[in-house]
Amino acid sequence: MDAAITPIMQKHYPVLLKEIISIISPQYGGTFIDCTFGQGGYTKKILEFDKTKVIALDRDAESKKVAFKLQEKFQDRFKFKNIKFSQLKNLKLKNENVRGILFDLGYSFNQIKDPKKGLSFDSIGKLNMQLGLNSFSAEEAINKLNQKNLEKIFKFFGDEKEGKFIARNIVKERINKKIDTQGLVKIIDNSKKRKNFRVNNSTKAFQALRIFVNKEISELIYGLINAAKILKKDGILAVVTFHSLEDKIVKYFFKSLSEKKSISRYTPLTEQSETLFDLIKKKPITPTDEELNDNPPSRSAKLRYAIKKTDFFDFETDIEDKFKNLIEIENFGEKL
Repeated sequence: MDAAITPIMQKHYPVLLKEIISIISPQYGGTFIDCTFGQGGYTKKILEFDKTKVIALDRDAESKKVAFKLQEKFQDRFKFKNIKFSQLKNLKLKNENVRGILFDLGYSFNQIKDPKKGLSFDSIGKLNMQLGLNSFSAEEAINKLNQKNLEKIFKFFGDEKEGKFIARNIVKERINKKIDTQGLVKIIDNSKKRKNFRVNNSTKAFQALRIFVNKEISELIYGLINAAKILKKDGILAVVTFHSLEDKIVKYFFKSLSEKKSISRYTPLTEQSETLFDLIKKKPITPTDEELNDNPPSRSAKLRYAIKKTDFFDFETDIEDKFKNLIEIENFGEKL
């Protein structure tokens, strides 16, 4: 995302908004859960339809500012929770007709440019990268984790081919002083054998650190599982991803539960649904040329969605086992 941000861009655009609204059909009413509220782009559009209600979540406390304004305007039709979307199961939704659950896994322009968050390699000062409700920062990870663990983070979360050299040079450099954002950028530049003049050298390593610090892999996995449980029959689960690792997880989750048997532990065998989801489109939806022109950072966005075929709650999924190695890497943070 960093390489796509330009100084000209001063506004956050809700990516693939027209496509999402077309898919979830808010004109028919119902409750929608916006799991990544941010600047409220999707929520505001959904609330334009009179019979809708939105429950919005965001781990970033800064989102409360936008949420408070919407709360004043829409009152009983809008609620905001400052929680992570993996905590969806904690919502009290006994009488809610949940017709759609949305995830936009990108960072907003405001987050990227917030100097306190330190998400960008253009930032000055301490490494942070915490989006909210975190247990450690990027500074702690870079200055405390051992070389082997850092190498795995760069390799598996950023597909950084020179992660071994970057990790080795980080460990060497931090003996003399604590590494900050620009210190890390310099280390990465000096570690790269081949320079890429189209994409900043730090792009992949910074992506990897953001994923690690915010536990984005396990957050997505458990967010998807809990969203699928909460959805009502014929409800839509829609996810916008921005890099291949996210898309791989979403694709597998949808594919496995639309092609394999997803069996409820509590429904008699004769009444069990063969699959949990219907996939209308197997290929992801990508931005139009018009959207790319208006919002260049949307170029890496992919939208996948699935329709829930049944109301049963306790389905089986092997997604945790499928991505077990990535969850184990995220757990390196428990040592900090």
